[in-house]
Amino acid sequence: MPRFSLYQEEFHPSPFMHIWLEFKRSHFALVGLAVLLMFCGIAVLAPLMSPYDPNIQNTNAILLPPAWEGNGSISHIFGTDALGRDVFSRTLHGARTTFGSSVILVIIALLIGVALGTLAGMNKGVKSSVLNHLLDSLMAVPTLLIAIIIVAILGTGLLNSMMAIILALIPQFVHQTRSFVREEMKKDYVLLDKLDGASSARIFWKSILPSMFELLAVQSTLALSVAIIDISALGFLSLGAQVPLVELGASLSQSLEVAYSAPWLVALPGFCIFLMVLAVNIVGEGLRSALRNRLIH
Repeated sequence: MPRFSLYQEEFHPSPFMHIWLEFKRSHFALVGLAVLLMFCGIAVLAPLMSPYDPNIQNTNAILLPPAWEGNGSISHIFGTDALGRDVFSRTLHGARTTFGSSVILVIIALLIGVALGTLAGMNKGVKSSVLNHLLDSLMAVPTLLIAIIIVAILGTGLLNSMMAIILALIPQFVHQTRSFVREEMKKDYVLLDKLDGASSARIFWKSILPSMFELLAVQSTLALSVAIIDISALGFLSLGAQVPLVELGASLSQSLEVAYSAPWLVALPGFCIFLMVLAVNIVGEGLRSALRNRLIH
């Protein structure tokens, strides 16, 4: 027999649960999240999902159209390229390279940028002022241009292009973190921690960092979309991933020679890049709306 309760308990969700409840109100955000999770699954399971090795050439199946075309074959769903390689397998591995490397470099840029931004925000003096002005000047230059300059110095290759984009994204994280930390350092709860004798490291880990989650989540989604575009652009310019590594931007560049006779070779990698960036932006916008609505309520 259920126990009778005179007082009805109120449900108070945790901050993360509150963000999720606000986030799932938007159907577009949920669709974007589903697409983003699909690319996460591809980044992990692409070798198991692809029916063929992406670099195996078949001279008996050159420029086969996709399966939905009249002359297409179900054995090659997205058709084959000018060397007889399976486009579906190459698209999966290309998406894995583009999306996976973008996520990794955003995480690295986030960690370095937050560390430098915290140092610049919590310290004062000539060194902090010089660092702030230098980073502000770097933010005026587009990230892709910075990446191209760095790749031109370091040399081509996926690893060098990732390092270049990391260096290009770090100033944005530093700028956002520095501004946030400076504002938080002026608030009463931080002053109380200082009066209690708390060290700068304890103030950051216990007081400032938990409040910074919203800023970092939004900034990371913006940086991820920029990273995807920059990785693809460097690959398209033959400055990023090199053969035999498969990458969407490089595949798009290699398909331009047969674009008129085999337009699907250009459309499929391009659509995949577009879908990645669109999903990240939709999730980022949904996250910003959820955080804004949580603060209002």
